Formats: sequence, structure tokens, C-alpha cells
Amino acid sequence: MKQAKRKSVLLFMFCLILVLTACSGNNGTTEQPDTTKKEVEPSKKQITLTFQNHYPDATDVQHKVMQQITDDYMAANPHIKVEVDSLNIDQQKIKLKTQAASNDMPDITVVNAAAQMAPFVEGGKLASLNDILERDGLGESFHSGILDYYTFDDNVYALPDGNNIAVIYYNKELFEQAGVAIPATYDDLIKAAETFNSKKIIPMVVGEKETWTGSYFFMNILLRLAGPGYLNDVQNKTKDFMDPAFIESVAKFRQFIEAKGFQEGATSYDYDSAESLFTSGQAAMYFMGTWATGAMDEADVKGKVGVFPFPTVDGKGDPNEYMLGPGTGFALAANSEHLEEAKDFLHYFMTNYPKVSFDFKNAVGVAQVVQGDFVQAGYSQLAIDVLDIFKQVKGGDIAFDNTMDPSTTQTHLNSIQNLFVSSIPPEDTAREHQNAFAANNQ
Repeated sequence: MKQAKRKSVLLFMFCLILVLTACSGNNGTTEQPDTTKKEVEPSKKQITLTFQNHYPDATDVQHKVMQQITDDYMAANPHIKVEVDSLNIDQQKIKLKTQAASNDMPDITVVNAAAQMAPFVEGGKLASLNDILERDGLGESFHSGILDYYTFDDNVYALPDGNNIAVIYYNKELFEQAGVAIPATYDDLIKAAETFNSKKIIPMVVGEKETWTGSYFFMNILLRLAGPGYLNDVQNKTKDFMDPAFIESVAKFRQFIEAKGFQEGATSYDYDSAESLFTSGQAAMYFMGTWATGAMDEADVKGKVGVFPFPTVDGKGDPNEYMLGPGTGFALAANSEHLEEAKDFLHYFMTNYPKVSFDFKNAVGVAQVVQGDFVQAGYSQLAIDVLDIFKQVKGGDIAFDNTMDPSTTQTHLNSIQNLFVSSIPPEDTAREHQNAFAANNQ
């Protein structure tokens, strides 16, 4: 699995090139899904599938895409009802663990890639999806390398919806109003936060109630100071969390919090409520994966948002190296009473996901080949700018929770969240990480 992950990071550039190649040069000729509403055949038994997902906000474009495909499927298969259970990421993770422990998982669920899904695979909780990937060429629709993050012993156990990078979105009007230039360094970012605060503008938003969001920001500092592959070196025990680069990354992260770089009460905001501060025009910046691009184009800030890469830190790091997002993947419960029907639904969902996403103007960073010309389809300048950034990507790292074992990851997420509310010495935070890693990797 570790070799697969390394291979996948190396292949990421190739994946992104494929994204850009696939997104130009034709006019969206993907076959239309069969959405014809049909009558229930008397011989077919009524079946209910449960579909757990990460799209809780019904006004968000990602939720709309999910709901559209699900509704289309039910219209074409009237004997099957799909009950949607939409939760934020942290809620869903906790619920799924509880459900897995009691062998009561939903028919279709969501898992994080690589290390985070390993316990579910090793526990026999997930069904292999190799057969539906071979059906109608579905497997070939995914960008090269992306499925490696979800593959164990040659079996694919989840199908991702995204293939993204992390960027900083910014409100052009608020930057102009405050007289702030795009930060090129981390010191610039802190000075920008101070300026925005003096103008009573929220500098940056984070939904730290969902702890992965702060970790995502922190990991970009670590990427700049330690370089790509640091966590793999820790796993291989050639480095540890007492490394000066890790300790300094904690200190830099805390420095941004102390500068009131994030909104007040950040730990009480979840992903959606934090994002809404930015999309409603109240905040100047938003660090997030490029999957958020579609939400910008449906909000009050439409036409006002630009994007730039995470800056260098103390002159270190390459701005063209990014936090890479292999996304989360849809998986099926191995013990589902309706496994074949769940496989049929997931095959339909993923077959139609690129086309419906493109139609909703939410196809930036999709894990599958998208048939369509973004410019001709009327995608926003922001979307085009994001696609241009993809052209410059040289590589990077994947998130902490996609790399480390779940127990060490939970310690990490709690430690990062604690930095928002208490002044813990960076060395103590690093030691907490090291002790957890040592205990979980003997």
C-alpha cells in the first residue's frame, strides 16, 4: 500500500495533465443518462438503499449534483428507493465507525483514502468494486493513479469523486478595499491578516469544528518547511515528529492564530458555516481544496473571487507544490443485504458523475475524465484560473489523515484544534504527536 501511495503521488502530475487535456477540445458529448421515469414492474421487489455521503448542505452545488444523480437513478429504477444520509465529514466518520463496529453500515458510504480506510478493508467491512469497474469501461474513466489510493491487494474498495489541490481563494473587492496585495510569503500572509483586522474584515475562515480543516492549513506550512514526503519518512522512522521542521511548523501555525488570522470562535464553525462567511462576502480569504470552486460561482461573491497558491514560509518551499487531494471515495458495505443493487447504483452514480458535475459547472477537480470545453460551457474566470494553476503543479503531499494510522491521526487533529484555544509550546505538541506515533507503530 505504501508503494502504491508513493506511486500515486508521482503520478499526480500526469493525472492533472489528463484533467486539462480531457477538459478541452470537445463540446460535452457524454452519453445522456436514462432519466425516464418508469413504472414499477409487479415482479420486482421494492428495495431501499441507504446512501451516506459528505454533502450536508442542500444549497451547495456538490449536494445538488449528488441529489440529481440519485433522483435520476430512482426514476429509472422505480423499485429502488435511495435514502440519503448527508453528514459533515467529522460526523460521518464517527457514525461510520460506530456502524462498522455493530455491523450496521449503510449500503453505500464514504471513506477517506489510503491509511484511513485500511481498518475497514482489513476488517472485511468493504466490498471489492473490481467487477463494476470492469463494467462499461467505468474503470477507464478515472484519471491514472487516482484509484491506487483506494486499492489494497489489487482490489479497489472505493471510488473517488475528486482529484484536487489546496489553494487560497480571496475576495478581490476586500483586498482592494484594504489595500492588501496577494501574499507571496507567510510573513505577508500574517501582515495581511493584521491589516484586514484593522479594517474590521475577517482575514481568513476555517471550519475547525471539523478538525481536518485546520490540519489541511497546517500541512501546507509543513510542506513548505519540511518538503514533500516528510510523513512517509516518519512512517519509515527515518525522521520523527521532534524534527525541527515540524516544531517550527507548529509555531508558524500558532503565529497565524495569534495574529487573529482566522475568524473568532473558529472551532465552533463547521465546514459549511465557515465557507458561508467567505461566500457571503464577509471574509477576505479561504484556504480550501479546489472542489470549493463551484460553490463560489453560485454565491454572493460570484465574479469577485481570485485564487493564489499557499506562499513560501521563511523563504522555503515551492509555491507550485500543493496539498494534493485524492478525495474521498464511495464504498459499499460488504455485508449489505442488497449488495448487487448497491453496486448497480454506484456504477450508475459514477458513470454519470462527470457529466452531471459538468452541467452544474462543478467539474473542476473531478477524479474522472470530463468530456466538455469549460470555456465554451461558460465556466467562470475563477474556474479557468484554477485550471491554469493545475498546469503549474509540480507535486506535493497528501493530507495527514490520508497518510497516518487513524489513532495517530486523531491525536494530530486534537492537537491542532487545541492550538486554537490554548498556548501550548510547539515542542509539547510535537512530543504529543511522537508519543502517539510510537504507541501506535511499535
